Amino acid sequence: MAARKILVVEDEFLIAKYLQFRLPKLGYNVAAVVSSGEAALEKAAETQPDLILMDIGLKGKMDGVEAAAQIRTLFNIPVVYLTACADEQTLNRAGIAEPFGYLLKPFQDKQLQTTLEIAVRRHQAEARLVSGLETSEKLRKEAEELSEKKTRHLSIASHELRNPLTTILLSAETLACNLDRWDDQKKLRYLHFIQGAAENMNRVIEDVLVIGRAEAGKLEFKPALLDLENFCRNLVEELLLGSGKHHRLIFTRTGTHRPAVMDKQLLRHILINLLSNAIKYSPTGSTINFTLTYQAGLAVFRIQDAGIGIPPEEMHRLFEPFYRCSNVESISGNGLGLAIVKKAVDLHRGEIAVESEVGSGTTFIVTLPLNGE
Repeated sequence: MAARKILVVEDEFLIAKYLQFRLPKLGYNVAAVVSSGEAALEKAAETQPDLILMDIGLKGKMDGVEAAAQIRTLFNIPVVYLTACADEQTLNRAGIAEPFGYLLKPFQDKQLQTTLEIAVRRHQAEARLVSGLETSEKLRKEAEELSEKKTRHLSIASHELRNPLTTILLSAETLACNLDRWDDQKKLRYLHFIQGAAENMNRVIEDVLVIGRAEAGKLEFKPALLDLENFCRNLVEELLLGSGKHHRLIFTRTGTHRPAVMDKQLLRHILINLLSNAIKYSPTGSTINFTLTYQAGLAVFRIQDAGIGIPPEEMHRLFEPFYRCSNVESISGNGLGLAIVKKAVDLHRGEIAVESEVGSGTTFIVTLPLNGE
């Protein structure tokens, strides 16, 4: 362990010389020897000693008590006083700077060494205590923030679940009341209402669980070898059978095909959410272009729609959980999709960019490393 640095502040020549000679013999380094309070402040800033031996009765504009108080405030360096006076008035005044010990002149080597070691160790213990308290306070605040997030998420999730649940209950009740009077086609229509509402509820629950795991740091990244082009084509087929059947969804691949190592589940979250949003916010019959481009070590996914666009003043909030832009009006959604996209992109160590103009569509560009490692 490196020897502790001691700054000596003493205006009595013989005592200063004695300390300068004896401290190295006791295993300490003498950072400097000065004789005034002003010089003590200067050298404390310059040398950052582990401890200061400070004569109380320094001559000049600044005595040892004032110098020690300023050093304590500015640098938090422990001070041990040297004094020939042990009267109550002197000790009370000296206590203002919260010293770590006193040495009465004359003193023995053993007294000197014991006092210095106790002072240094006490200061280290206090520093550890302060650090522990700061860490504890930080953890407390993080726990409070996490609790607030969970409460907010549960509140919003409850609200989002209430609408489809109401649809299910009303549709089921209406269906039950008219079971004997309605034909099969009308019954099927209400069954579809129930099925659609149940699917909406399932999406909300899944999204809340995913964002919860992400914010708790428990969303895992499990990269594996993946054929990106086939993966993208399968997603497009899946969407065209469901929500995308009233749009033209065109997939193209450019660049030389390369093997990819990515997390299949996280990549699905990214692309399904972006493609679903493109479909949801675009007029019926419009075209959504989905492009996969291979670049050097990168895969670039570009999803372009002709939808309602994003207000420029709201761009910075796009990836906040549960945030929805002011122009979505009655279009359904829970505001979790893009938050999940951002978390999944970050876990891939990738980037996401947005280009949009209100009324003229939006383009999302996701860039991910081909090598998941």
